[in-house]
Amino acid sequence: LLARTVSAKPSTKHPSRNERSHLHPKEQKTNMKPFRSAAPAVMPHGHIASTEGDVPIGMTAGGAADAARGNPIEHRFSPYDFNGGTCIAIAGKDYAVIAADTRLSSGYEILSRNVSKLHSLTSKCILGSAGCKTDVDQLRSVMDIKMKMYHHDHQKEMSTPAVAQMLSTTLYYKRFFPYYAFNVFGGIDEEGKGAIYSYDAIGSYERTAVTATGSGQAYVIPLLDNVIAHRNRTDEKRDIPKEEVVELVKDVFLSCGERDIYTGDQVEICVVTKDGIETTMFQLKAD
Repeated sequence: LLARTVSAKPSTKHPSRNERSHLHPKEQKTNMKPFRSAAPAVMPHGHIASTEGDVPIGMTAGGAADAARGNPIEHRFSPYDFNGGTCIAIAGKDYAVIAADTRLSSGYEILSRNVSKLHSLTSKCILGSAGCKTDVDQLRSVMDIKMKMYHHDHQKEMSTPAVAQMLSTTLYYKRFFPYYAFNVFGGIDEEGKGAIYSYDAIGSYERTAVTATGSGQAYVIPLLDNVIAHRNRTDEKRDIPKEEVVELVKDVFLSCGERDIYTGDQVEICVVTKDGIETTMFQLKAD
């Protein structure tokens, strides 16, 4: 018989776990498959490591390939939307005026022309909010619940300065995932004087004579500072009656609507006095 020699074909099968345990440590390293974590490693300068190279944060690996091919890029989801609008507040000797437009927008689309940005918390104070409509609605609900709890406990309405402080703590409580709501708050204090408060997104606030927030803030504040707050002027400051302030507010929103596409349709003007709240509507341009 002729002996045939058969050449052994090298095996491509990876050794099992039990087989690897009997291998020399060096052989274990060479025979083991490389391990890749399910979570991508974070690289410096805003990039993450992937199988397709370093990808900027906010873009998937497939998005990087799409960008290279000139295709649309999938971006990260945002829980916020800015629905536009402008709110202003003015304090007088014995009154407060809070006004806001009624347009609700998203991007270049008008979603509604008749949505109020003002919300009365008591018979002597009003909250005006611009920003993300869903967050504004949630903030109003939380404030209303707290107002009812206070009324049940004390059998009276909360004072305007106390509501201003409570609004500040409510916003600060959500500082790690803030309400996307930019607020102005105003009313009548215990002495019957107009009280206006300005807020940032996480509850820092101050009492001031005039304030504004929203998409048209940059167009409104200079005019209010000059005419109402009387800043950088040499003539004598006078007490402006509420009727004149209401007419001024109408002019302010007419001018703002010419420059800001998110401000328009109508302006809702609330005048708060010791006798209650008076509301008037004024038509703006609808384009």
